[in-house]
Amino acid sequence: MSGSFGRGGGDFKPRTKESSKFTTVKLTIAGEHFEILVNPDAALSFKQGRDVEASQVIAVDEVYSDSNKGLRAGSERLKLHFGTDDHAKAALEVLKRGELNLTQEQRKRLTDEKRKAVIATISKNFVDPRTSLPHPPTRIEQAMQEARVAVDPFQDANEQAKSVIEMLRTILPLKSEKVKLQVRVAAQYSGQTIGVLKNFGEILKEDWGADGTLSAIVEIPAGGQPGLLDRLGSTTRGAAQVSVVK
Repeated sequence: MSGSFGRGGGDFKPRTKESSKFTTVKLTIAGEHFEILVNPDAALSFKQGRDVEASQVIAVDEVYSDSNKGLRAGSERLKLHFGTDDHAKAALEVLKRGELNLTQEQRKRLTDEKRKAVIATISKNFVDPRTSLPHPPTRIEQAMQEARVAVDPFQDANEQAKSVIEMLRTILPLKSEKVKLQVRVAAQYSGQTIGVLKNFGEILKEDWGADGTLSAIVEIPAGGQPGLLDRLGSTTRGAAQVSVVK
């Protein structure tokens, strides 16, 4: 792994301008604090479950009790809590079990992405009862700003949408509504189409012709209808026949 601080003695320097480009992963065990220096973007990818080698994440093969002060964790403490006094091995355990300290840029990026996901969820599942059409994303975002909605970058978008909707009801008329659509496609598009329908809603009925043609009835949130029509259009090159089931 790249980067190092001296391992011998105990003469360790506080974090320098060079090390400030790193962030930390912190872990507390039985009241004792451990932390490691990591490369921010690689560490975030690792924590999100992506295939990233630990050597790309851990910047320094050291475990600290306080990295800002350059205080290296003692060997006895490491052996007690990690079963080894090898800093590199203990650092890997801290990485796996610890909490990543996000940079400001990362937190902003994750929050923006989660806000968009929450807005998309609301737009898909709720409509304006006056028009039976989904609210434009910009209108939902403006209402969230007016209601001072704080988005959690780590909480599931669908779960957050439930509480956000309650906050928006006094500002934005919202109605949960579903629509049933009958979809017919030729055999050459039937396999792809069934996958699209499953992603958008619940398939209530499907009939397969002897020649492979598909006729299906799917129930979806009314707000998701424009998205489904667009997707079917691109999947079948405009050949899908779609009608509303009354």
